[in-house]
Amino acid sequence: MDFIELLKVIFLGIVEGITEWLPVSSTGHMILVDEFITLKVSEAFWKMFLVVIQLGAVLAVVVLDFKKLWPFHMSDPARESNWKYISQNEKIAKVQRFCDKYCNMSKIILWLKILVSCIPAIIVGLPFNDWIEEHFNNYVVVAVMLIVYGVLFIIIENYNKQRTPSRKKLSDITIKDALFIGIFQLLALVPGTSRSGATIIGGILLGMNRRLAAEYTFFLAIPVMFGASLLKVVKFGLVFTTAEIVYLILGMVVAFVVSVLAIKFLMGYIKKHDFKVFGWYRIALGIVVLVYFMIVRG
Repeated sequence: MDFIELLKVIFLGIVEGITEWLPVSSTGHMILVDEFITLKVSEAFWKMFLVVIQLGAVLAVVVLDFKKLWPFHMSDPARESNWKYISQNEKIAKVQRFCDKYCNMSKIILWLKILVSCIPAIIVGLPFNDWIEEHFNNYVVVAVMLIVYGVLFIIIENYNKQRTPSRKKLSDITIKDALFIGIFQLLALVPGTSRSGATIIGGILLGMNRRLAAEYTFFLAIPVMFGASLLKVVKFGLVFTTAEIVYLILGMVVAFVVSVLAIKFLMGYIKKHDFKVFGWYRIALGIVVLVYFMIVRG
């Protein structure tokens, strides 16, 4: 196995771990990195690798926020009831008592909202994903989307200065809000947009504070990335070479470790700062990409 190829995978894992959570487009960065650092693998494996490596990043959210997300617990007689009243219907009452013993309904409701946010991606993303990849996975689209959403971040943050957030905690998010954010997530089907960037913008427009918008975005990534990775693996087939297995595992492990640091950094950063710095970064990078490829590709 080529040591240089392993170094490339480590670098790609670092890029994924940083850019998956910062609103700067992980897929866009990975496509651009591929221009300079190309793995010696088949095109089919590379397309699958770009998606599956994100599982490592998503597992960072699961580990860091496990207590916020895990909806089940051991029986606790002292725990407050999830219900305002117990039904007179014995069968319904049994279900209520079971939930009181073993379930946290607020977390189950949170997962229902997250699943609602996934509906637009399932309806639109699944049928058109291959077509979008074929037509939009190029440097021009990536660069333009980097610039466009960079400008949007700056405009929205300036607009947001005049507003007081109306949603500050997860329970403030309604089903309607969840669907709205899911629609915004569709924008990320175009490379260079940024899934986290699109959903954060949607959340801020709804009236969420920055921390809530980022947190919900992280949680939404879990089913989206697991689903996308499963589809890519099935499409690729379940037969891998030893080198391919090593690349996938190494890439995910590196992405996981770096993601833990990136998430902690972002959640700390937005306590005192807005997202405009990421907007300026996107604009600068998009311009550099356009100029570089116009000169190199002519």
